[in-house]
Amino acid sequence: MLKQINWPSNRTFRSGDEIEPIQFYLNCLCNSKHLDLLLGYFSSGAVNILALGFAKFLYSGGKVRMVINNVLSEKDKEAIEKGQAGVVDNKIIDINNIKELKRSLNDYGHHFFECLAWLIANNKISIKIIKPKNRDGISHYKSGMFSDELDSIGFKASCNFTAFGLAENLEELDSFFEWEDNRSSQWVNSQNKYFQEIFSGSASFVQYLTTENVIVAITKEFLNKDINELVIQEKELLERKAKLLGNKKVRSAFEKVIIEIEEIIREPRFPYPEGARDYQNEAYKKWVSNGQKGIFAMATGTGKTITSLNCVLKEYKKSNDKHYRVLILVPTITLVDQWEKEARSFNFKEVFKVTSKVSWEHEITTLLSTSKRIPVSFILITTYSSFIKQKFQSLVDNLPSDTIFIADEGHNLASPKVSSLLKNFSLNKRIGLSATPKRIYDVEGTEKMEEFFSDKEPYTYSFSMERAIREGVLCEYKYFPKIIELMEDELEGYIQLSDRLAKLYKYKKSDDNTRLIEMLLLERKRIIHKAKNKLPAVVKILKDQISEKGNLKYTFVYVPEGEAFEINENVEERLEENIKIINQYTRAIGRIDDKILVNEFISGMKNRDEILDQFQEGHIDVIASMKCLDEGVDIPRAETAIFCSSTGNPRQFIQRRGRILRKHKDKRFASIHDLIVIPKLNKESGDTENYNLERSLVRTELERVMYFASLSKNPYYTEDTFSEVCKKYNLNIYNIQKELASI
Repeated sequence: MLKQINWPSNRTFRSGDEIEPIQFYLNCLCNSKHLDLLLGYFSSGAVNILALGFAKFLYSGGKVRMVINNVLSEKDKEAIEKGQAGVVDNKIIDINNIKELKRSLNDYGHHFFECLAWLIANNKISIKIIKPKNRDGISHYKSGMFSDELDSIGFKASCNFTAFGLAENLEELDSFFEWEDNRSSQWVNSQNKYFQEIFSGSASFVQYLTTENVIVAITKEFLNKDINELVIQEKELLERKAKLLGNKKVRSAFEKVIIEIEEIIREPRFPYPEGARDYQNEAYKKWVSNGQKGIFAMATGTGKTITSLNCVLKEYKKSNDKHYRVLILVPTITLVDQWEKEARSFNFKEVFKVTSKVSWEHEITTLLSTSKRIPVSFILITTYSSFIKQKFQSLVDNLPSDTIFIADEGHNLASPKVSSLLKNFSLNKRIGLSATPKRIYDVEGTEKMEEFFSDKEPYTYSFSMERAIREGVLCEYKYFPKIIELMEDELEGYIQLSDRLAKLYKYKKSDDNTRLIEMLLLERKRIIHKAKNKLPAVVKILKDQISEKGNLKYTFVYVPEGEAFEINENVEERLEENIKIINQYTRAIGRIDDKILVNEFISGMKNRDEILDQFQEGHIDVIASMKCLDEGVDIPRAETAIFCSSTGNPRQFIQRRGRILRKHKDKRFASIHDLIVIPKLNKESGDTENYNLERSLVRTELERVMYFASLSKNPYYTEDTFSEVCKKYNLNIYNIQKELASI
């Protein structure tokens, strides 16, 4: 802040004095948010000379307003023209990357002027060009004002705001500190009023000009030495800067700013220029007001990871010792890697992985031992599988008490092994993340999660799929469920298993009876899961898409899983049966058209990032996967998804829907095709013992279908598709939808 700077008592800055004019500019730029310059001659060389100060000023959100005269170098004129016309590359500079900002402003080559144009186009620097009205003179002011939004300092200088004026001439500058005395306060207020009148365009004594009216200073043949200052070349400017740094006092001022910038470079920060979204900041506020405990029930695609890491960032900024301490639990190694990537995007440097794939024990033991003596920062990311092992549990008690605990897919806390270890858990700052917290999906898991996080519906923070679509966070979608019938041999096996199950349900419950029922249900589920008619249905959907769109670009196909998956850190798709199924689907899709390029996407692939990049760029049309696309993959370009998997896991379907709904500038809406296997039993209502059992299973499928259809752009498609099924089983899809909404 401006008040906290150690200023000279006489408030005057002269070349050769204790603090020179250039040091005044550096100090003010590093401690303010607004700079108003009322100038005569201006050269961007001054910005280059003060590059370190301007880098910190702009990084901190600073904005410059300038009034200048109509004599400019050719390059400055061109940069101002491009900036005011908005003809700039928006990727030329990242204003939130102070290291890049410093480098760009320090270089007086082509890139510097591109950056200058960008800063003007993005209203970081605003310029008005003037000359006296009805007179032959020029604007020849040399004053300005800095403000940190609380206090202001005005100044009046002898030097032009040029590289020569700052680095070469013998100059002086008088300053006026608003907070000090009446005279200074009056000067600042008068300066502000005068500047506002000119900058607003309402000054009657000023003629406002465009860049077309600018006089270009091309050579050093002007008689006016002020104009000669405008045409400094890059090599000459480097020489002036080197000479300037030969002054020990000035060099010390520059070195101080370099240290401050290096500290900023190391400091955690939000990874995107626009900062956290309003709802992400709201989530943090609600978490704090709930005693730093709670569940974030956020739809897939709305940024659960970013939202929780934003909480960590906010806590870091509030802390007195400026340290962060976090323990994160995730289901799989893929997600460990994804969380590590996201954490590092926040510029958190001390990130450690704890999985079966890395050697971590010595490093983490040393880290936590050190934390007992001195404050240290760390983010530990581990799988649930590694968390429950004794060698990690032996270290849990050593975690500092202010460590933030984050559980991704918090329902996994209900696992008997995990929940038993959390009974006397000492970490009180807790965040549970879930895209699907509703009780209908996992009653036991939800109850355990709610108990641990001291939370219940509507939860500390909720961001539903419906809201995300309505507010444009996710894109709209069309939903096309398709009924798949079983082949004759599949149907025969299905009926036999259903008859056995119907009889078993009549018997008195016992452990043996329950195990047998579970085994038969799993066998019957496999029949549904691997239904042979799914593949021709996928091929027809894709052929129809080619007829409609002319291509299959940006399409995901979630193929059936050959074996059931358990949640553990090593999700394995490389089982023999799974490879066989993925190959079968890939070949069938490739045969649709020779021009189609389809790729498998399975766990353990070394070139997975390359495949995803080629898919985003449209070089690969279709990606076929089982579960590898479920975690740690963000591909907003995907437009079409085909769900062949009938695992019965609603959480999986909901997460997959959120993945396909991520927004992209070239995507108007997404299309979801969902293959629903409903056995055609050809039996009248009440005619067989297993009718009620089948009705219950069909109703469960319709719950998922209606959950998808209710938010789609075409809900009536689902009604037409299932009209016969509903009639047969005496079900009403709208009653099902109402019941879902009330839960």
